[in-house]
Amino acid sequence: MKIYDWPTGPYPARVRIALAEKNLQSRVEFVTVNLWKGEHKKPDFLAKNYSGTLPVLELEDGTFIAECTAITEYLDALDGAPTLTGRTARDKGLIHMMSKRAELELLDAISVYFHHATPGLGPDVEIYQNAEWGLRQRDKALRGMRYFDAVLKTQPFVAGERFSMADITVIGGLIFAAIVKLSVPAECNALQAWYARMQERPSVKNQLSISASSESRRTD
Repeated sequence: MKIYDWPTGPYPARVRIALAEKNLQSRVEFVTVNLWKGEHKKPDFLAKNYSGTLPVLELEDGTFIAECTAITEYLDALDGAPTLTGRTARDKGLIHMMSKRAELELLDAISVYFHHATPGLGPDVEIYQNAEWGLRQRDKALRGMRYFDAVLKTQPFVAGERFSMADITVIGGLIFAAIVKLSVPAECNALQAWYARMQERPSVKNQLSISASSESRRTD
């Protein structure tokens, strides 16, 4: 299998964490697509993923699977013992609901803020920007942080009693928040305590280390 991504990207981080949780890193070849050069918007990449987003999984038969949720679902099902996307109908429903909320209320909102109300990926990539819309989405992300803080006051993980894809999605959101220097509100004690615990998981700790190393090389 191949995964097309950018090592410091918060969306690729979701799949990289899932890979580590499933111990599948040795089965994957990573192919770097440079976001800062807009390689994800070039015709050769768009032929792989119409949406022009990262990451993308390429299977041995040439099938391309895009979107983090779909990729995670595929990886989690490979061994017949899903641990990230739910085993029972109830668990699947809750995990997918909370993961989607994490996308809409946190991760995607921060992405819009990044692309519209900050320099984003630079003038060669950011063809159109709407700062007002970006700032509205920044505020939405802060509300999302408060929502997940309330959730985590009542349960140990985002979708209940076990670590899941929903936790990975919120982690991706907080990785993105750090990139754009959007601080978690000081009163969100449960969210901050949860994230401190998540950063001790080997899969998350390793990805944060890769991200920090790659970003340091990019800015040198």
